[in-house]
Amino acid sequence: MTEPRDVPYRYEPDATAAGLAAEYGHLEPGVETGTEVTVAGRLMLRRGQGKLVFGQLADSSGRIQLFAPANVTPRFDEFGKLSLGDWIGVRGEVMTTRKGELSIKVLDWTLLAPTRRPFPDKWHGLSDADTRYRQRYVDLWVTDEARRTFQLRSRLVSLTRRWLEDRGFLEVETPIFHPVLGGAHAKPFVTHHNALDIDLYLRIAPELYLKRLVVGGFEKVFEIGRVFRNEGLSPRHNPEFTMLELYEAYADWHDVMALTEQLVSFLAEELTGSTTVSYQGRDIDFSLPWRRATLAELIEEQIGVRVGLDTPVDELRSLCDEHDVPWEDHYGAGKLLLELYEKTAEGEQWHPVFATEYPAEVSPLARDHRELPGMTERFEIIVAGRELGNAFSELNDPDVQRERFEDQVRQGEAGDDEAMSVDEDYLRALDYGLPPTGGLGIGIDRLVMLLADVATIRDVVLFPTLRPEQDGH
Repeated sequence: MTEPRDVPYRYEPDATAAGLAAEYGHLEPGVETGTEVTVAGRLMLRRGQGKLVFGQLADSSGRIQLFAPANVTPRFDEFGKLSLGDWIGVRGEVMTTRKGELSIKVLDWTLLAPTRRPFPDKWHGLSDADTRYRQRYVDLWVTDEARRTFQLRSRLVSLTRRWLEDRGFLEVETPIFHPVLGGAHAKPFVTHHNALDIDLYLRIAPELYLKRLVVGGFEKVFEIGRVFRNEGLSPRHNPEFTMLELYEAYADWHDVMALTEQLVSFLAEELTGSTTVSYQGRDIDFSLPWRRATLAELIEEQIGVRVGLDTPVDELRSLCDEHDVPWEDHYGAGKLLLELYEKTAEGEQWHPVFATEYPAEVSPLARDHRELPGMTERFEIIVAGRELGNAFSELNDPDVQRERFEDQVRQGEAGDDEAMSVDEDYLRALDYGLPPTGGLGIGIDRLVMLLADVATIRDVVLFPTLRPEQDGH
């Protein structure tokens, strides 16, 4: 371990590894440019050859070789004893070695911060996945794939904002603490506000507040933010995750389908160079248009039986039993249809598909289908066998919305711990009038997983929720 010696309070690099590669990457072997630069970063590799030490300095843009001859580099012996992971600043001459490696000849150097723990080099990395997630601050230095994934994530969010703003959407922020549970089916986290002496819920969705803003006259709004669901951990689930939600006045679910496929196709091409993306060894075709198929059609494709809301409940229960789909006594035909679809058909959809026509029983915030009684104008986006998003023509009748809320309360009393509550203020907002509106929610984390080709949500969340460390360290 290298001890600090006159560690400075600040440092002024004037170049980056990537910038130097772009400007001087064409140099022939054995060139000394006479140009001096100052760089800073971590020392990631070091090897000595007698009176010469080679190192590799990594900054946020990339890596560049350090070339330190004993007759040029001050405090040469100290430089040769630096630890992997030490932060250093280097002033030196841009050059290439006889083998053509772009390098900086070290004319002066400064220790900026020593590492007090063994730092893995880039070749060995962190082999234990749990350690990678707990020590992301190390993982980002030694795992190039991790750094690229989070850079892609940042670009995806930025591009999404710009794309929506170019189409007239206004970005807003809505409360994290909700006094009433609602906006989606999920089990919430509950906390207590001492001053008001009330329980509050960490939001499971911003939906009801965003629709209040449409009532207030903001005709196109969106929010990209954290939501919280008190659910288990899995490759697809983290208790806190990031959602894009948007609402557009005067639009319906067909308009939202068009917006969704255009946005995701645009992001795929911008971030990967193509609308065909490789994911886990298989191609996904995001080119337009995406398939539209009803739940009934998708179920029939898998089990060979046509079902619908008019199918007797006993027959639906028998089909669930036949295909190992659990059900409860209080499930109606709509809930049984949804369970049958999710357990038999959803996981079989690889290329993007809009799964349409969800029963009203399981869609308390969606508007009734204009042609099919008992159905709603709701769809989910399914890609690679998983839900990517949820959308619908928004329910804007306050009387029907109250009935749906009250039915949710009854489902909660029957044992559904993901059921919603009656939100009286939201109903009051609807009394003032919500115009025809289309809404969409997309899971940003799952979209990043697809475009970055990673299999677990922990690889796209910088600091995922983990079980406590057993040794407490």
